[in-house]
Amino acid sequence: MLQRQYKIIVEQDEDDYFVATVPVLPGCHTQARTLPLLQKRIKEAITLCLEEAKNNTRYQRRIKTLAYEPTFVGLQTVEV
Repeated sequence: MLQRQYKIIVEQDEDDYFVATVPVLPGCHTQARTLPLLQKRIKEAITLCLEEAKNNTRYQRRIKTLAYEPTFVGLQTVEV
């Protein structure tokens, strides 16, 4: 099987869980207490989303409409 790379966005929530999102696959996200576990779970989530995309034309349309490929610019703090 041909492997493809996916950019993921990783954040840490208020409960100290790591949360990963795959912008190119709408609805593809997961969470975990540790980064190694998050890595394992996001791979599983991507695999599930790709399987769903094979046969679900509605999800295929969502991918075409909502997906985007992120470019990291930076992280800023703004005081208001």
